[in-house]
Amino acid sequence: MFGLDIGGTGIKGGPVDVSLGTLAGERIRVMTPRPATPEAVAVVCGAVVKQAGYKGVLGATYPGVVKGGRAMTAANVDGEWIGTDIEALLAATTGCDVVAVNDADAAGLAEVRFGAGKGQPGVVVVVTFGTGIGTGVFLNGELLPNTELGHLEIKGGDYEDQAADSAREREDLSWEDWAQHRVSTYLSHLEALLWPDLFILGGGVSKKSDKWLSYVKCKTPVVTAALQNSAGIIGAAMYAREQRS
Repeated sequence: MFGLDIGGTGIKGGPVDVSLGTLAGERIRVMTPRPATPEAVAVVCGAVVKQAGYKGVLGATYPGVVKGGRAMTAANVDGEWIGTDIEALLAATTGCDVVAVNDADAAGLAEVRFGAGKGQPGVVVVVTFGTGIGTGVFLNGELLPNTELGHLEIKGGDYEDQAADSAREREDLSWEDWAQHRVSTYLSHLEALLWPDLFILGGGVSKKSDKWLSYVKCKTPVVTAALQNSAGIIGAAMYAREQRS
């Protein structure tokens, strides 16, 4: 199986052993084109799959709500995505049978099945910090899709603009300041709504957890994603296999 993880900053892809929840070969990463229109992104995805030499069923994440294979929102990519048939578009450029899924949902599926959430009962919330904030909500391992809780209104605005990793970079915040004030504030609001049993924090920042995790303060146990930034690729392939089996 093969997974594509389309993000607002980068597009990653690689072969996946879905029985083990691991990458089965080289991970390829390229920058997301600007502007990130459907056509431009699809061309890049086609190039990634061609470079890998893959043919078959392919899972592709999308950074927004996905229903029936179509993009319903477009917070961190071009607005032309709204209403686009992701699966048909990417099938045309990759030559594969494509199954689309929300990016945080995919990452969460991988973490709950094979990573930091494996065997964890109750409510698990996976939060990915990158260009935006994605969320995957699970109850006893079962996914509630397309939650998009990164867009909670906190302090009068969409808090993704304040707490995403892109905001840390844009405002030149220290890791401590970002984690202690922005991330902790965000997680505390999620706690008040969902009362989770575990937070799993992923996205690109998960591989640098030694710089910030100790500064995160909330009542719920917090861990970083075991699969780190490969979780989306792995989860996309897992989701595609389940949908086509």
